[in-house]
Amino acid sequence: MEIAPVAFVMILVRPQIVLRRGSRSRLGSLWSLLASDLSDSLVVCEVDPELKEKLRKFRFRKETDNAAIIMKVDKDRQMVVLEEEFQNISPEELRSELPERQPRFVVYSYKYVHADGRVSYPLCFIFSSPVGCKPEQQMMYAGSKNRLVQTAELTKVFEIRTTDDLTESWLQEKLAFFR
Repeated sequence: MEIAPVAFVMILVRPQIVLRRGSRSRLGSLWSLLASDLSDSLVVCEVDPELKEKLRKFRFRKETDNAAIIMKVDKDRQMVVLEEEFQNISPEELRSELPERQPRFVVYSYKYVHADGRVSYPLCFIFSSPVGCKPEQQMMYAGSKNRLVQTAELTKVFEIRTTDDLTESWLQEKLAFFR
């Protein structure tokens, strides 16, 4: 079986990247590859200084309940900013706070009980990039992700393509890898 080559044209408009193609139907599987390759070297948005301080304090919090910081890209300022902060929030409650058709960044402090009974409080970075978002929006988020992860100094980095994926069992499965 022969696969026809697919041509993509990338246009850099200010610091925003727009992906153009005749049909969006084939974009799905190639999108993740393209976005991850570009996000490794591209910085589209800086991190708001107030958010940096909030993330630093969040990293060293003493509370033992689940907590989350939800962040979004302020398109006008070209900056990642705080959208909302939650205390004592389960993964399912967090899922209901995320928009279904817009990307978001989440830093989540989760009480994780290991198989051997130990308890830890990992900080997880969750990139919610739902299917159906505008390509321009996806590129702004993908291009800002690595800078935000570096700023927050996080190592447990996950991505969801639909908000339905964010469940307690999904998170536990992801965290089991880190032991």
